[in-house]
Amino acid sequence: MDVIVSRSGGFAGLLLVWEIDLDQQPDRESWEVLIHDIPWDDVPPAPAEPDRFTYRIRCTPHEATLAERQVTGPWRELVDRVRDATEPRRAAPGSPRA
Repeated sequence: MDVIVSRSGGFAGLLLVWEIDLDQQPDRESWEVLIHDIPWDDVPPAPAEPDRFTYRIRCTPHEATLAERQVTGPWRELVDRVRDATEPRRAAPGSPRA
């Protein structure tokens, strides 16, 4: 199972993508617990915030888009863990793995 975090926006408008494969993580069970605890069904709409980041978080079958200030609690923990586990890559907006 893949977890993909995309961050777009900011002053430069760059799209960065971090992707991990849970099957390759030595602590897979703790990842699964965290993903299970995410409030996937209770995501408020991401408000438009000029020059701020927007995060798109995907873990099949789940997907959420959050404004930077909405990335708190378990969302923040998941984003930080993914970012700590791998290096980002640049992607073109709208690309299938963005």
